[in-house]
Amino acid sequence: MKLCELFDQVPDIEIDSLMADSRTKRPNSIFFCEKGMMFDGHAFVEQAIQNGAVVIVHSDPIENVNKDVTYIRVNDVNMVFNRVADAFYGYPSHHLLMFGVTGTNGKSSISCILKDILGHFMETGYIGTIAIEYGNVKLPPLLTTPSIDDLHGILKDMVDANVKACTLEASSIGIDQGRVDAVDFDCVIYTNLTHDHLDYHGTMDNYFKAKKQLFDSLKEDAVAVVNVDDPYGLEIVKDCKCKVVTYGMDNEADYQVTSYNLQKDKTIISLRCNGLEYELETNLVAKFNVYNLIGAIAALNQQGIGITQLMPFIKDIHQVEGRMHRIDEGQPFNIVVDFAHTPDGIEQLCRYASAITPKGKRIIAITGSAGKRDTAKRPEFGEILDRYADMIILTEDDPRNENPVEIAEEIATGIKNKPYVIIEGRYDAIRQAVEIADEEDTIIIMGKGDERFMYREFGREAYAGDDAIAKEVLEKYYFGYRIEE
Repeated sequence: MKLCELFDQVPDIEIDSLMADSRTKRPNSIFFCEKGMMFDGHAFVEQAIQNGAVVIVHSDPIENVNKDVTYIRVNDVNMVFNRVADAFYGYPSHHLLMFGVTGTNGKSSISCILKDILGHFMETGYIGTIAIEYGNVKLPPLLTTPSIDDLHGILKDMVDANVKACTLEASSIGIDQGRVDAVDFDCVIYTNLTHDHLDYHGTMDNYFKAKKQLFDSLKEDAVAVVNVDDPYGLEIVKDCKCKVVTYGMDNEADYQVTSYNLQKDKTIISLRCNGLEYELETNLVAKFNVYNLIGAIAALNQQGIGITQLMPFIKDIHQVEGRMHRIDEGQPFNIVVDFAHTPDGIEQLCRYASAITPKGKRIIAITGSAGKRDTAKRPEFGEILDRYADMIILTEDDPRNENPVEIAEEIATGIKNKPYVIIEGRYDAIRQAVEIADEEDTIIIMGKGDERFMYREFGREAYAGDDAIAKEVLEKYYFGYRIEE
């Protein structure tokens, strides 16, 4: 693409790629001097030029000017980056039925539920915490919401692969940093807002405002689907220019759950919409998954798919990796692996465990808390576990450069009545839970889900995943010993 197709009054030179990271080699590229939380792109202009940048887009003055490079000064680098990336990749989101999902909890679950159900009607892709998926392609995740260049590049790949729709997790940090500013959303779903990311946002008010930006910017013919039972639900769409529909169960909603029956392996839901009653059956379990499913149904219905058309496909939704993943290898007790890493997420999972665990049997909880991330929530984790669990095992969870034992001790300050133990190694913690579990007990393993990495001081380290470890531990230390006996 020619530079003159992207900017006015510039040389007629060929541009082959865009560059956000000065360390990557990108011949004939445009480097954007973004200002991040830790680094300012203006400091890495020389490195960018060495790695192939022939154009520099900047907002601050550049002292050492290279005569072979074109410099374009703008007021807002991020805004220009969005506009250029969108154009460079051929406005890919405009060619897709584009769903965004935002909120503290439920982003991955709703996004994957949408992809699963909508996939029966059209080829659908997914971008988020779990993976990047479309067609036969499955790639490891980048950020929950990828960088501007990565995001538009992935969307272009989807369009080139004849994908017709995409579900995208929109994180509060991604929104605040302007990564989705040029995405043409057709529908955005809001789940909830609870304690998380306050290390970045500082206050709940700032956290809320970051989420609200997305809804304030929606085009007039888009649809906002909001959880009316969440205290922030109606506030977040207060200035929306587009159509707003609501879902919930406790308050009057456009898509209202009038009753639900949670069972061990399925849920029966009564849904009222447009004066009609529908009885839905799904293999999803737990109350929060009722919300997730109805949010997805509302979004799809608003895109013209009838609820009766959706009903056959919600009976057997594919397991969302690392979310409410029931490990069943024939053992006589329950094991549930979940990504829960916020106070609300942990409490919701504990409530589910309470619902499926017979009276007199135990809930054995395994969790930790990420290093260098929102430390204020750690005692809250302990308080919640103290209310619901019978035995608590505290362990590592992406410790980064913090000591996992010290993190566990901070969680333990909220534990007043229940027994707990600190086992630093996550594998050993899961093994301990399996070895002490009795028949009909419930083990809940929280925080990592199916993630195949652990963040340590030196960066990412390979990790098998809680789901894989639970299966291995069962085979080696439960069934293996039982056979020997």
